[in-house]
Amino acid sequence: MTYVVTENCIKCKYMDCVEVCPVDCFYEGENMLVIHPDECIDCGVCEPECPAEAIKPDTEPGLDSWLQLNSKYASSWPNITQKKEPPADAKEFDGVPGKLEAHFSANPGEGD
Repeated sequence: MTYVVTENCIKCKYMDCVEVCPVDCFYEGENMLVIHPDECIDCGVCEPECPAEAIKPDTEPGLDSWLQLNSKYASSWPNITQKKEPPADAKEFDGVPGKLEAHFSANPGEGD
């Protein structure tokens, strides 16, 4: 099992999760974070820290595509271990459906 970051992180990107991760397995994209599934130790401390409830265990049904997305971008985006300010409009995008198709960016973030 591993944890994955799902659609609700897109354009929210709160980053509370990165500071509690004991193995620094979060990677930063332009408008979301991902978890490297081979680095995650399945401790679960990140899941309750996410205000957008975007982190889920990969054992939940229907998350295969998110596991693939997390794995793909964790290999190319920079590592992030320190919390930064979320986007100014994060609250406006929290819970908005269809963010993957409408707002996902494959561009990397800045990392630490």
